[in-house]
Amino acid sequence: MASISDVIENFLKQLMHETNGVVEIQRNELANYFNCVPSQINYVIATRFTAERGYIVESRRGGGGYIKIRRININNKSSYLMHIVNSIGDSITQQDAEAFIKNFFDYEAVTEREAKLMLVAISDKIISVPQPTRDRLRASILKNMILSLI
Repeated sequence: MASISDVIENFLKQLMHETNGVVEIQRNELANYFNCVPSQINYVIATRFTAERGYIVESRRGGGGYIKIRRININNKSSYLMHIVNSIGDSITQQDAEAFIKNFFDYEAVTEREAKLMLVAISDKIISVPQPTRDRLRASILKNMILSLI
C-alpha cells in the first residue's frame, strides 16, 4: 500500500501532466483534500520536487499564497544544464551531486560515459580534502563539468 507521501506526489505529477508541466496549488486546500497536515504537503514538495529531480518550486506566503511546481524543460539541453548550474550553489554533497548526474543521464543530457566520468570526478575518494572545503570544491568541479557540456 502506498504511503500518503507517495499518493500526494503521484497526484501532483498527474496534475502536472494534465497542465503541461506546471501546477499551482494552495497548501492548505491540498492538505484538506488529502486529510493531512499542511506540513505533510511541505515534506512531499521539499523531498520529491527538488531541482535534483528536475523541478522548480516557487511559493508565495500569505492569504492568497500558493505553491507553483514546474517541471524543467529538458527539451533544451543548454537551458536545463544552466538551471542546474544556477541551483547548485557554492557547496554540494556527494549524494546530491550524484542525484544531479543520475538525472543528467536519465534525461539524456549526458552519455553514460560522461556520467561515469562525472561521478568519479566528484567522489569523496578523489576530493580528499577536509569538510567543508570538499563540498565547495565538488560544487566548483561539477559546475565546470556541466558548463563544458553546454
